[in-house]
Amino acid sequence: MQDKNQQIRELIELNEELENYFRNTIIPQLFVDTHLVLRKFTPPAMKQFSLKLEDVGRPMADITDNFRFPSIIDNIQHVIDTGEVLEKEIQTTDMRWYQMNILPYVVAKAQKTDGVIITFVEITMRIRDLKEQEKLIAEHEILLDTISHDIKTPLTSLGLTIEMLRKIPEKGMEKFPMLLEKVENSLVKMKDIIHDLTESRQSEHRYKAVEELLDFEHILEDVRLTLAQQIWESGAVIECEVCHSEIVFVRRKLRSVVYNLVSNSIKYRVAGRVPKISINVALEDVFTVITITDNSRGIAEADLEKIFTKYERISSDVEGTGIGLYLVREIVNLAGGKITVESEIGKGSTFKVYLKNQS
Repeated sequence: MQDKNQQIRELIELNEELENYFRNTIIPQLFVDTHLVLRKFTPPAMKQFSLKLEDVGRPMADITDNFRFPSIIDNIQHVIDTGEVLEKEIQTTDMRWYQMNILPYVVAKAQKTDGVIITFVEITMRIRDLKEQEKLIAEHEILLDTISHDIKTPLTSLGLTIEMLRKIPEKGMEKFPMLLEKVENSLVKMKDIIHDLTESRQSEHRYKAVEELLDFEHILEDVRLTLAQQIWESGAVIECEVCHSEIVFVRRKLRSVVYNLVSNSIKYRVAGRVPKISINVALEDVFTVITITDNSRGIAEADLEKIFTKYERISSDVEGTGIGLYLVREIVNLAGGKITVESEIGKGSTFKVYLKNQS
């Protein structure tokens, strides 16, 4: 009888220790028995999972919505059946992220799993940091793709001009100053592109592009200068109607978006037809919308999504790398915007770039 009383006292002491631990721990924890009934939980679990004292004794199936993780019942059952520890990342109803560990609660004497203890370690900041790192890596990749893409135009222009210089007869030097100016413009443009890369690497916000208040007409003028030779050779006519000229965006990125769309309008022109490009900038709800319409050869409906795929090219008769429109969509999407396209074969295309306005 004395031994039995001693065992009862020891059990009471152990239970009090367990209760004391559950009351004072800062980690959300649950104890669920083999019948999938919630038996205990720590105070932090009340806050993080909106649990109430009356939830003790309720089946877990009745409170699964609190965890925003529908397979938690199956996971608990798996640990009870196998005795294996299970680890998963889950998101709760308040949009926080946790590392969930489900550990079997083993009764030593019987060597039997009598339930599980579920521990939650918050990893919200770690998840956010990882997402930010992924975004920075994506920004860096876009930067490198943009530079490698944009530098091809001045390089091509430089090569063509040098070839023309070689063909000039000694008595035909009146064209020399004009050709020399083209060489200088190409070199300046390449220097600017390389400068952008160098600055982005050396600034305190490494790889992080800085938004600023831009005048769209200035961006378009920069694009005109870059494409001067293509515009001159094709006779392209560019008309612009700006109802809203101020845009908060990254200068290099906005320039790349406009450059790629205007360049494609000229590049994919119909033989014998003067390229006509109409650009409109206006406000629409929470977006600044840049609309670029042309009279190019157009795009088949089946290819409208394909044109935004990296390295995908639908026309092999025109020089290109297949990353221009991919870059445009990546830049716009990462900034919280979108790009749409409507096109008709033989008549032309209309691209609409939606840039989210700063609140």
